[in-house]
Amino acid sequence: MLAADPRTLGATVTEGGTNFAIWSNAADAVELCLFNEVNGKLVETRFAMSHRNGPIWHGYLAGVRPGQRYGYRVYGPWQPEHGVRFNAAKLLIDPYTHCLDGQLHYVPEIYGHAAIDGVGTGDLTIRDDRDSAGKVPYSVVTDHRAREINRPLVPWAKTIIYEAHVQGLTAKNLEIPENERGTYKALGHPSTIAHLKSIGTTAVELLPIAASVTEPGIYARGRKNYWGYNSLAFSAPNANYASTSDPISELQVAVDQLHNAGIEVILDVVYNHTAEGGVGGPTLSYKGIDNKAYYRQDANGNYIDVTGCGNTFAASNPHSVRQIIDSLRWWVEVIGVDGFRFDLATALYTSNSAFNSSLMSAIESDSVLRNLKMIAEPWDISRYSLGDFPHPWREWNDAYRDSVRQFWLGDLERGYGEGVADIANSISGSSSIFYYRGPTSSINFIAAHDGFTLHDMVTYNAKHNEANLENNADGSDSNRSWNVGIEGETDDLGVNTIRHWLKKSMLATLMLSSGVPMLNMGDEVSRTQNGSNNGYSLPIDFKDESDATLGGGWALPWDLNEQGKDILAAVQELAKIRATYLADVTSEFFTGIVDEGTKRKDIAWFSLGGHEMGDDHWQDEEKRSITVFVEADPNRGLLLLMNSSNAETVFTLPDDTWGEAFRCIFDASKVVATYEPAIAAPQAKITVAQHSAQVWLVTRTR
Repeated sequence: MLAADPRTLGATVTEGGTNFAIWSNAADAVELCLFNEVNGKLVETRFAMSHRNGPIWHGYLAGVRPGQRYGYRVYGPWQPEHGVRFNAAKLLIDPYTHCLDGQLHYVPEIYGHAAIDGVGTGDLTIRDDRDSAGKVPYSVVTDHRAREINRPLVPWAKTIIYEAHVQGLTAKNLEIPENERGTYKALGHPSTIAHLKSIGTTAVELLPIAASVTEPGIYARGRKNYWGYNSLAFSAPNANYASTSDPISELQVAVDQLHNAGIEVILDVVYNHTAEGGVGGPTLSYKGIDNKAYYRQDANGNYIDVTGCGNTFAASNPHSVRQIIDSLRWWVEVIGVDGFRFDLATALYTSNSAFNSSLMSAIESDSVLRNLKMIAEPWDISRYSLGDFPHPWREWNDAYRDSVRQFWLGDLERGYGEGVADIANSISGSSSIFYYRGPTSSINFIAAHDGFTLHDMVTYNAKHNEANLENNADGSDSNRSWNVGIEGETDDLGVNTIRHWLKKSMLATLMLSSGVPMLNMGDEVSRTQNGSNNGYSLPIDFKDESDATLGGGWALPWDLNEQGKDILAAVQELAKIRATYLADVTSEFFTGIVDEGTKRKDIAWFSLGGHEMGDDHWQDEEKRSITVFVEADPNRGLLLLMNSSNAETVFTLPDDTWGEAFRCIFDASKVVATYEPAIAAPQAKITVAQHSAQVWLVTRTR
C-alpha cells in the first residue's frame, strides 16, 4: 500500500485507484479491509496502513473503483476503565463513507466486550475476540462529486416549512408506482410536489435520512426505529429509502425536482450521538476507531450522556468539528440540500453558550454553510437554551407551541387561564426571546414529529404509547391538549364539530403569526396516531395496519374524508392569505408605534368592544378572546378574531381609523369550499363561534 493524500479523509477515487484516510489519534495500527466476492462468498483482504501523518492513517490502492466494499480494523489497548476500547476483531465503518451495504445483525459478535446475546448483556471489562465481519454493514467506495445546484433561495420571511418523513410522506400515495412509494424518488413525483405546493410549502424538512439502525433493545421487542434518530454514518443516505441501487443519484434527482418547483430541502441531522449507544452498546465505528477521542467521557471512562441515547458525540473537538463540517458540505455540494435542522443542538458544544461553540464558529466562518438555512433544536436533556443561538441560526420555538396550545386547549382542559399576553407575544414574533435577531429567528410550530399530531391534541388528554411496548412510560406527560370532554374518537357530533373548529383555528394562528411557520406532516389533513405522542417505532415487518402501527398513522393519508378535505382546504387558503398579506411585513418586529403618515400602528390589539386593549385587559387572567390587527400595506390590513371560550362571543370591529371596509376571508367554523365572505362596516358587531377564529381583510382608500 502506497502513501495517499492525507488531506482528504475517507475514500477518494482517483484516475488509477482510491486514496483511503482515517483519523485515529491513539491507535497502534490500522488495517484497511477489502471485501470481494469469490465463489459466492465475500473474501476479506487486509492491508496495513503504514503511512501516518499525525493522527491521520492513509494509504493508496491502485485498481480500487467505486462499488468496492471495505472496512477498517483498528489495533490498540483495551482499557475500559480509561475509556479506551480498541478491538481489531470488530470490522469498523468508515466515518466518511457515503454508502453502506448490508444490514446490522443483532448478535453477540457486534459488541466489543464479551456479550452473550443480541442486546449486549455480558462483561463490559472483557474484550471479545469474535469477528464481526458479515454481521455489520460494509462501507462502499463511491465517486459522486460536487455539482452545480439551482437553489430556490427562498427568503426566511417567505418560508413555510413542512416537516416530513421520507417513507411516511408518500407510502400511501396511490398515484405513485407501488415500488417507488416511500422512497427518495417519490419525493420528486409530481403528485408529491403538487400537494406540497398547494399548502404553500417552500421548504420540506426531512426527518433523518442519514444511514441509521434500530437500537438493540428496541429490536429485541420486535420493533424498529422508524424516525431514524440513531446515526450509523453521518454522510451516507439511508439505502432503505431508495427504490434503486444508487441512493445518492436517486436523492440528487429528487432534490433537483423539488428545486425546480421552488421548494428547498432541509435535512434533520443527528450529530449529537451515534448508534453505538452506551459503553455496553455495539462497536460499529467510532468506539473502535478512537473511543476516547470521539465520545464525551468522564475521568473514569464513563460516557457523559446529555442526549438520552447512551453517548454524546464529542462535537467540540477539532477533528469532530472537521468531520461535521465535511459532512454538511457533502450534503450541500453533492446532494444539493439547502439547510439543516440540528437535533439536540445544545449537545454539540460544551461551552456555556452557542456563541462560544467551536462548531457554531466553524459554520459561521464557512463561506458556503453560513449562507444556508441553519435551524437549532435548542435543548438536550441537560439544558434548555431557547434564544441563545447566534446569526444565522433559527430555532425551534417550543414556547410558541406551548402558548398556542395553552390558549386554545390547555386552559380549557385545566379550567382556568392566565390571560392572553403569552399568545400575543407569540403571534407577534416572540420578541421577548429573539429581540435582537428578528421574528424570522423563530420557527413556529404547534406540532412536530415528536408529540401529538394536531388531530390528537384535540382528541386525547393523555398519551397512548402502548404500541412502543415501553409500558406507556415513554413520551412527554405534558401535552397541553384537550379532548373536548371525551377521550379518544367519538361519534358525538357536537364534540367532533368543536374539535374540527379548534384544529382550523390553531392552524390559522400558526399560519398568520409573525415568524417562520412549520407544519407537521399530516396536520393539513388531520392525521392521527391514535393518541401516541411518541410514534418513533413500528413493527419490524408488517403488511396490515393495526394498533401496532398506530392504525396507519405513521404515514400521510391521501384518501381523505370530508373533514380531512376541509382541513386541507383551510391550510391552502391560509397559505394564500399569508403569502399575499404577511410575507412582506414580518421580516422585522412590529413596533406598535403610531405612524405619523397613516395615524395607524403596524400592529394593534383590541378588546371585545373594538377599542385598543388597556392594562386591565392584559392583566385579566380570565380573558378568553383577543383581536389583533396587522398593517399589510398602506391600503390593507388583516384582522384576526380569536375566541377560545366555550360560548359564542360578539366582537366589535375597530373604527374607520383602521379601515373603511371589512371582509371576512376565513372562518374556522365554516366549510371552506362553500364559505361566502361576509362584509361589514367599521364598528360592526360580529359573532364568532366558540373555540373558533376568523380572519378579516381590512381595506381603505386613505
